[in-house]
Amino acid sequence: MGSSAGRLFTAGAVCAVLLAGSGGAVAAAPAQPSAVSVAGGSYAKLRSLADLAAQRLATADLVAAAKYGTDSPIDDPAREQQVLDDVARQARELGADPEATVRIFRDQIEANKVVQRELHRRWDADPSQAPTPEERPDLAEVRKEINRVNGELVRGIAGSPGARAAGSCRGLVTLGALHVRHDRQLDALHTVALERALRSVCAG
Repeated sequence: MGSSAGRLFTAGAVCAVLLAGSGGAVAAAPAQPSAVSVAGGSYAKLRSLADLAAQRLATADLVAAAKYGTDSPIDDPAREQQVLDDVARQARELGADPEATVRIFRDQIEANKVVQRELHRRWDADPSQAPTPEERPDLAEVRKEINRVNGELVRGIAGSPGARAAGSCRGLVTLGALHVRHDRQLDALHTVALERALRSVCAG
């Protein structure tokens, strides 16, 4: 791939987000919770959901590159409904709550579009950073990876109803997201998008 593609696909490896009060220093890894198995493993389950959401967000760069300079719109209601119908079906097959699953996946889709819109805005402002037609990924292949992560995320949602309904859920999701952000070295854009993706994980 050319230099612009390299800049695109290594962007997620740059940790540009600092913890508040860091004074310009690179944020250290947050301390692990003192009891990971609190509430029957709630933290582990919720952190896993945060990590899967981050994995799904990693595809947003590829989707943005695949669509840039083409007639494929960022907002694709037909494709989005197809995804939601599919995850609802998977949830029912697993005996999980399809409404909760769809609600969480709506946030995954919106978070993905947050990344796509910002990357397109950056490329419009600086075309030298944009992927060339030769560098454009195959959207059908990218969607295969999205579908794989979707399946894992549905299973994660199906396996965590107690953790998601617990009063400690929001705090544990926030903590899990902090660790995922550090482990995956998310930049500012992907950190904001991850927060958007996790908005509906906790019930109520």
